[in-house]
Amino acid sequence: MKKVVIAYSGGLDTSYCAKYLSKEENFEVHAVSVNTGGFSEEEINHIGENAKKIGAKTYKNIDAVASFYQKVVKYLIFGNVLKNNTYPLSVSAERIVQAIEIVNYAKEIGAKFIAHGSTGAGNDQVRFDMIFQIIAPEIEIITPIRDKQLSRQEEIDYLQQNGVDMNWEKSKYSVNKGLWGTSVGGEETLTSKEPLPEAAYPSQLQEKEPKKITLSFTKGELSAVDGKANSPQKNIEILENIASKYAIGRDIHVGDTIIGIKGRVGFEAAAALITIKAHHLLEKHCLSKWQLQHKDYLANWYGTHLHEGLYLDPVMRDLEAFLESSQEQVSGEVHLSLHPYRFTLDGITSKNDLMNNSFGNYGEENKAWTADDAKGFIKILSNSGKVYQHVKAEK
Repeated sequence: MKKVVIAYSGGLDTSYCAKYLSKEENFEVHAVSVNTGGFSEEEINHIGENAKKIGAKTYKNIDAVASFYQKVVKYLIFGNVLKNNTYPLSVSAERIVQAIEIVNYAKEIGAKFIAHGSTGAGNDQVRFDMIFQIIAPEIEIITPIRDKQLSRQEEIDYLQQNGVDMNWEKSKYSVNKGLWGTSVGGEETLTSKEPLPEAAYPSQLQEKEPKKITLSFTKGELSAVDGKANSPQKNIEILENIASKYAIGRDIHVGDTIIGIKGRVGFEAAAALITIKAHHLLEKHCLSKWQLQHKDYLANWYGTHLHEGLYLDPVMRDLEAFLESSQEQVSGEVHLSLHPYRFTLDGITSKNDLMNNSFGNYGEENKAWTADDAKGFIKILSNSGKVYQHVKAEK
């Protein structure tokens, strides 16, 4: 039989693909889900059982949390990447790593086909197809939902007619949880006006008393929370567990999709937003003026290319090398306070703090130059402006 690997989430679209390809197209179906954060052991087992009931010969869950951090999240922190100054690229970043793991698994088992449940209306079809085609152009991509332009009801009817009668009632909100945040979509996000209601967010407010915490960074990576060292990805999970109880990190992102239309999605990403803002504050103290200047636009390009599915372009490795190099001095502690729905950055401590009073205190005293030095510096600095005004006046 022809082997096909399905990017399997357990939802309606991928369940339709599994049944249709096994029954109608006589494929040997191998269902794969990739854990980039957010899966419990119980959920993994449940998804696997359903996949086999529907028609999959095998089911595999690939644990890619550490890989996701090392390949992508690390650089999003180094670059303080927030799409449109808002969104930490929670879902788009995951899809890249998921696609890579799926195509590698297909090659491992000798499958000549890969299937996914994307429609023709979103970003994920671009991200998946591009990764698959670049890494394994010999593997054929199958997308029944996109190709047949199926409605949700048509998928449900087909599955029910073939003995798959699960509860396909669509919940009011679509939630995608991962290490770097949770997206939330609903009828409100299809409009330009309405906010998501409080109840739509998975994490509800539980803590109301302010709490102080300390985040430790070592060369830009989150190395400890409140002095307890763990792997960076584990620290992100620990921070999320603490901060989500304050309902921190909620917002709605409005952006340009890869296919050219505007999109709107809600999200909650307490750990992602706190980590990025804390890291950025530490950088302000530890990096030079021009490091900070050039990092801003290069990191923005890194996030943009990632969002557009261009992760495998060699320029991304060049940008990663720059971002990694920029973190050499970014070590220290960031002190912050958590409050309901918000957080404040209180300050930092670092041996690399360039706010060094050996040279002076801003606005108070100078120790490394004289008054005459300052006046001469200002006079030379104003020369270009003087020349311009002089020429302009002559005209």
